Amino acid sequence: MFKIIFLLLFTLTVYGQKIPSKKVLNVTELPNFLKNDVKNQLLDKGELSVEKLASYFREKFSERYYYDYKTVEKRFALYSVLYPKSEKSHKARGLDHLTKYSSNPKWKLPFNYQNGKPVNAYALRHLARQHKMVDIAFNYFYENKNPKYINYFKGQMQSLNTALHQNKFEIIEDGNGVYEAFRSGYRVLNWLQIHNLFLGEKGYTDKDQLKTIATLLQHASYLYERNKEFKSGNHQTRGLSALAMVSILLRDFVDTDVWYKHSMKLLAEHLRKEINEDGFQFERTVHYHLSDIGNYFFVYQLAKNSNLKVDTYWKNKLESLFTTLTKISFPDKSAPVFSDDTDAPWAEKNDISDGLTLGYLLFENPTFGYFANNKLSSRMYWYASGKQLENLRNIQQEKPKVKSYSFDDTGYYFMREGWNKNDKMLVVSAGLDTKKPDHQHGDMLGIQAFANKNVILPNYQVRYSLKDLELFKNSMTKNVALVDNELQGKKYTSNKGGSGFGKFKQLPNPKVIGFQKDKDIEVFIGSHDGFENVGVQYSRQIFNVENIFWLVKDNFSSEEKHTYKQVWQGHYSLENSPNLLRSSFQNSSGLDIYQLEKIDKVTTEGARGKEWSIVSKEGVENFNFITVLFPFSKYDDRIDEENTNPKIKGWSINSNQLKSDASQVLSKSDKHILFGVTEVVFKNKKLQFSEKVDVFLDIKNNEIKLQSLFYKSFEVMILGTSKTQVIEPLSYCAIN
Repeated sequence: MFKIIFLLLFTLTVYGQKIPSKKVLNVTELPNFLKNDVKNQLLDKGELSVEKLASYFREKFSERYYYDYKTVEKRFALYSVLYPKSEKSHKARGLDHLTKYSSNPKWKLPFNYQNGKPVNAYALRHLARQHKMVDIAFNYFYENKNPKYINYFKGQMQSLNTALHQNKFEIIEDGNGVYEAFRSGYRVLNWLQIHNLFLGEKGYTDKDQLKTIATLLQHASYLYERNKEFKSGNHQTRGLSALAMVSILLRDFVDTDVWYKHSMKLLAEHLRKEINEDGFQFERTVHYHLSDIGNYFFVYQLAKNSNLKVDTYWKNKLESLFTTLTKISFPDKSAPVFSDDTDAPWAEKNDISDGLTLGYLLFENPTFGYFANNKLSSRMYWYASGKQLENLRNIQQEKPKVKSYSFDDTGYYFMREGWNKNDKMLVVSAGLDTKKPDHQHGDMLGIQAFANKNVILPNYQVRYSLKDLELFKNSMTKNVALVDNELQGKKYTSNKGGSGFGKFKQLPNPKVIGFQKDKDIEVFIGSHDGFENVGVQYSRQIFNVENIFWLVKDNFSSEEKHTYKQVWQGHYSLENSPNLLRSSFQNSSGLDIYQLEKIDKVTTEGARGKEWSIVSKEGVENFNFITVLFPFSKYDDRIDEENTNPKIKGWSINSNQLKSDASQVLSKSDKHILFGVTEVVFKNKKLQFSEKVDVFLDIKNNEIKLQSLFYKSFEVMILGTSKTQVIEPLSYCAIN
């Protein structure tokens, strides 16, 4: 039997009991780095066999990992039943990786695929993450435990270790670092999964298992060494998550207590600095929000398994990430697309059910359960215990109570009718991350809308490697207002690593003037400075009218003439061009976009099967678009395009029920919305405003309720009296 001889004195001299970061320990060296109590437990007359050490760590993985490796056979059989489509995917992805790379690839550019074509930076980054190595591990089980797959995994891991020792790997400073926190962190996550899958297999020998452990320790040491200080962004978070995982699973070794304390402390700092007080991840995307959930979930789940103490703040912040998902959801339980959401290019929604299923596993909150699935995603299935999987068979569900809601720190504002399947929702994007706006798009004050089971005003997911990423990140693919040929995103630049990712160096700075919910007219008002470079002041007002339709008012002012535009995403026909656009959906519902002020023309553009219409007013100094967004559930409810002043679900346009000098009036019984008004006369009363303003009046008998829809303060005077009132933006008051 091969024996490992314990040489403590040598270890102290060479390594100072610190696990090296630039060298993978030999199997014979591992005992030297065990904690003293573990060492004393395992040593037999100063000696420790490979078999005994490997057996010890198999038992520890059995206790500490997400599930017991001894149940792999049973768990894989259930996996094959629950996820029958996964086999095809695993085989295709595994074959792709096997075809491209040998078991001994290079880890520094330039080098070629096995077919002779050059490997680019984007591909190298994914090789470094080792995502498809997990597929190869699954193929081992699909193909009657063919040992070539274990050998391939061992070979590729050893090739990286060799590259490390020979200093022939991409470094972090060049942008494609193989040991960069994000790539290294993902590799640790994937290799831990593979390690646990193979632990009970004969082809994965005791020595193989210990080599993997040695490699994971080196990765952790490197992550600790290169991530001593806080660095904003999900890349470090992924690496710290991996560092915490290794420190929990391999806590029998020296340094791991320090790693655990350090990683949990820095992760808490990420939670504090990168999860805004309103609960949204600071990069303002669903993709990175869900990614952070994964980073923290992996650690929290392992810590719970081992009964390790997790700070209450840490736990509460993690729970808030799940709560946020429930607040941003469309009525169909999906979520809007925000900026660099990248899971499904050109998709118009985000699937958040998997994320909230994880939330239910951890916290058993019935509101999370409302969105949860009865089974985990095929990927996350391998990160839950058997008991947790059983709990998903009987999920407790409770519909959310939240309706209209604002994320004031992040800058998202939701006007929500409710949670019935046909209910309406509109969301406004009005935030700019000051720390790392890399993932933001040119959509300041842009909107998305949902009604009658459809996304009626979409935004689109993107993919970094696509050549038209800049187009889909900028304003032409958003529901925004524009001036001339100006787009909001300026000075676009790709990253130095060459992965395709790009960002804008300049984006508009928003100013949210106010958000008022739970009134007859819900109001959002904001502005941004995106057109000041061409001398144009801009603001946008959005009104939710009784959850029936929305009004969007875009205000432009300049000392020079410009062309002012609105961009509307979707496939539209021109029933009454240019003032009416109409889209329709397969369930016979649709959206009418109706302009109350006369515009000049409509043009249509598109890409990737998506389309958008641009409405324009040309050659004027000042202009206000006043636009009705009316979702209709069936043909008979549409705006009557043949009527000069049509009604919209009981609301009349310019019906002269009131005498006023308003540019546009919408009226329904005693309720009136007036735009650009300075004077209103009704019965024996006359209201005079200090300037042209936008207001909502509810007039019953001689009592007037006034709601400001205007972006600044103004005065109102009742003529014939000495009464003057100052009305603040979005205020709601009675006028006697």
